Amino acid sequence: MKKPLRIGIEVQRLFRVKKHGMEVVALEILRELQQLDTINHYFIFVKDDKDSECLQETENFKIVKLHGKTYFDWEQVSLPKAVKSYKLDFLHSTCNTSALNISVPLILTLHDIIYLEKLDFKGTAYQNFGNIYRKLVVPKVVKKARLVITVSKFEAGVISKRLPIATNKLEVVYNGVSKKFNSNFTSEQISNFKSHYGLPDDFILFLGNTAPKKNTPNLVKAYAIYCETAKVVTPLVILDYSRELVLDILRKINKVSAIENIKFPGFVPSGEMPKMYNAAMLFIYPSLRESFGLPILEAMSCNTPVITSNTSCMPEIASNAAILINPAEPADIAEKILSVISNADLRQTLSKLGLKRVEQFSWKKAAEESLAIYSNIL
Repeated sequence: MKKPLRIGIEVQRLFRVKKHGMEVVALEILRELQQLDTINHYFIFVKDDKDSECLQETENFKIVKLHGKTYFDWEQVSLPKAVKSYKLDFLHSTCNTSALNISVPLILTLHDIIYLEKLDFKGTAYQNFGNIYRKLVVPKVVKKARLVITVSKFEAGVISKRLPIATNKLEVVYNGVSKKFNSNFTSEQISNFKSHYGLPDDFILFLGNTAPKKNTPNLVKAYAIYCETAKVVTPLVILDYSRELVLDILRKINKVSAIENIKFPGFVPSGEMPKMYNAAMLFIYPSLRESFGLPILEAMSCNTPVITSNTSCMPEIASNAAILINPAEPADIAEKILSVISNADLRQTLSKLGLKRVEQFSWKKAAEESLAIYSNIL
């Protein structure tokens, strides 16, 4: 009988309230691993934060809270000490970067390498600092890693081209979609949800984000064009985004009147997002560059038609279950919005195709593939 492995998994920001895609992925896989593996010993390295209840310890899963004033000293100072202290067989760092001086074999999940392709400093100061840090650290960590996991075939190709040393170390493990994203809500629940957030009866949903790759300016420009061409305008709901920033975009193109049809409910907790997708008539995800695009699957799981980009990984993930747009062309985005909103049969077809597409993705499958990698890494 094989000796149980001592596995370290690093998810520094797992406990923060506003989780990014990388933390969501790690959390879902960890929960599934807890169900699948009761033999090996896991040590989950995190930084303490307000959402410490999102993952519970089990008999063979220990949560280890490490201290560090900054992202850098937590990862490059505290983490290596903990790895040595817990006598691990290997460490899996799940969010693009890792310590440079760890003493055991390393598995790295590299979600994307956008920061190696271009640094335009159009994001927030926090985003810009993070990109500089990743640009400096990632090539060195990839060289050190025993194996590199990424989340799509598209991204594997990009990584291999940019970092040839990773080519023979790459494994693709697709993300899944949480079972909480479904359409098992009553009309009364959705109606109450809309009332609580001041949402219109019908609306187009867009997840606001200041990151340049999310393409908010082109989406706003496209919506302004749509407002001028549609006989009946369906409102646009933008989450967690500033009304003033949208107004600035509209002023530059002299289409300020479109703001009357745009709603800003603010931040919606992740637990409420299934209802948000269900409430929407259409979900639009016009990103310029993604490694996976998890919201595409979340919306499809909620029976919501999807429009997304024809670039990077998005055609790979959406397949034939979404309408594809050129994210750099507001006129094309506007045309596709109009075509979907004005065609109930098309929306119904997209909903059916979306539900069928998401059957190909699950967190259990992702966890099983991760566990197979753990079993073979040594």
